[in-house]
Amino acid sequence: MQTTTLSFANLHNHGELFANLLRARKQSFIVQNRWDLPEALGMEYDQYDTPASRWIAVHEFGEILAGIRLTPTTARCGIYTYMIRDAQRGLLDTIPADLLYFEAPVAENIWESSRVFVSHTTPMSIRRRVHALLITEMTKSARDLGATRVLGLIPSNWPRWAPRCGLDMEAAGRVLDFDGYESQCVSINLATNLH
Repeated sequence: MQTTTLSFANLHNHGELFANLLRARKQSFIVQNRWDLPEALGMEYDQYDTPASRWIAVHEFGEILAGIRLTPTTARCGIYTYMIRDAQRGLLDTIPADLLYFEAPVAENIWESSRVFVSHTTPMSIRRRVHALLITEMTKSARDLGATRVLGLIPSNWPRWAPRCGLDMEAAGRVLDFDGYESQCVSINLATNLH
C-alpha cells in the first residue's frame, strides 16, 4: 500500500493515479451516495479541483483505496474560494450556510480538507490501516504546505477514530444530514502531537 500527495506540478509523474482518484470519487459520491455532482469521462470533479489544491491518495497496484482533497483557505477562482467558506457565503445550495460555529477563516496557515472517502471496495480487514495512512499523509502534507490547522467537513463519526489517529480535533459546526450521511465541520490542530 502506498500514499501519494498529488499536485498539478507532479501529476505527470504518477500516470493514471489522479484520473483514478477522480473515478473513485465518482463511485463514492455519485454512485454510492447518489449525490448530484459534476462528472465527466467517468470522473467526479468540482470548482475546487484547481492547481491550488492537493490530493491525497492511498492506493495499491493502481487501485484507489481512499482519498482527500486539501485546499488552501486563501484560494480564489472566480467567485469561489473553498467549499466550507463558499457554503457559509450561500454560494452552494447543497450545503447549509450555518455549517460553522464561526466565520470561515482565510489564512495562509489554515487549509481545508474535503472530498474525504474510503472506497467501498476497500476490504473491511484493511480499512483501519487505510484510514490511518490517509490521515497520516494528509497531516504530513498539510504541515509541509505550512498548515497549522485543517478545517474539514467529514463524516460525523469522527469522535470514534480521531483519538486512534492521534488527531487534536474538535467540532467546528453542527451535524449535517446529507441524504442520510451525517457530516460535521471539524478543526484539526496540527501544531500539537507532531508525528
